[in-house]
Amino acid sequence: MGSEVKSLRMPDPNRVYRVAQWATGRIGQVSLKALLQSPQFEVVGVYVHSEAKHGKDAGELAGLPPIGVKASRNIADIIAAKPDCVVANMDGANVDDVCRFLEAGINIATSRVDYLEPEKMDQDVRRRVEAACAKGGSSIHASGSSPGFSSEALPMVAVSMSRGMDCMTIDEYADIPLSCPDVQVVDMMGFGRPATGEFDPALLHHHAHGFMQSVNVVAQALGITLDDMQVFGEMAGAKERFLLPGGTPIEQGTLAAQRVTVAGLRGGKPIIQFRVNWYTTKAIDKDWDLRPNGWRLLVEGDTPVDINVTFPLAVSDPQFSPAMAGITAYRVVNAAPYIVEAEPGIRTTAELPTIVPRIY
Repeated sequence: MGSEVKSLRMPDPNRVYRVAQWATGRIGQVSLKALLQSPQFEVVGVYVHSEAKHGKDAGELAGLPPIGVKASRNIADIIAAKPDCVVANMDGANVDDVCRFLEAGINIATSRVDYLEPEKMDQDVRRRVEAACAKGGSSIHASGSSPGFSSEALPMVAVSMSRGMDCMTIDEYADIPLSCPDVQVVDMMGFGRPATGEFDPALLHHHAHGFMQSVNVVAQALGITLDDMQVFGEMAGAKERFLLPGGTPIEQGTLAAQRVTVAGLRGGKPIIQFRVNWYTTKAIDKDWDLRPNGWRLLVEGDTPVDINVTFPLAVSDPQFSPAMAGITAYRVVNAAPYIVEAEPGIRTTAELPTIVPRIY
């Protein structure tokens, strides 16, 4: 997993870590607010891409009082501020900017799935990032809710009560219309199209890209050598016609649920697998046991474990949207001090101490 790690170094409880926030969209704004409100961090920069946000105060972008730190579209301004770590919640891989930060000796904690695990990530990106880490003596760690917590941290904790494992299965459940507008559900995700034929190759790649890395992280942490990985998608049709929240119809028999499986194989059988279950209704023509938003982790072996994780908030609750952004943002924020103290390179969940927040 990357270069050899000499030690697992814990954050210094007496240190104030200098940080910069990269991007201030829905998740980035929640991240920035958390950084500003914690005495563990000093925000010294905000890297934005929007002309409208350039020059705005970091506090204003987070809905807080101004702090005297202005957001910038110029990466040189952020590098000049000399943060210990950039907390990156941006769209797109942005490999050029990632490498500029790392070459300057600035560590990165990110929610991007492009940097989860060296062996299964894009190998051209890996070479560039590892070279940048070596030049700057810096490190990068990618995490979040999924991939991250659900696909790496939770599985490794759950199996810590075992000595033998036959199979681990993590199911993610997402009621898509609860968080996406109709146009995104239909035009971008393909719901309402015929539930037959080839599964969308772009969607398969999207899921495989991150979760293949996560499956490999868990396998390596457990000392399991995988023979191969298998990625496939399944589709289920609606049992009856219904309307999405915005009034768009999903006709009977058209795509109402889709499932993507990323399975690590040993001896021709899955031993670690992650399944993404996206649905617009539970009334489908497949027996998929669709559950509320969250995850189910099932460990089969000498100490069977069945864990269900859900979110006890109604969609109408004003805390729902920030909480859903927080489950991705906060794990990255909490990882920042750990990656500052880590050995240079692409560091995985298995190579860092257990990431926990500092509660004040």
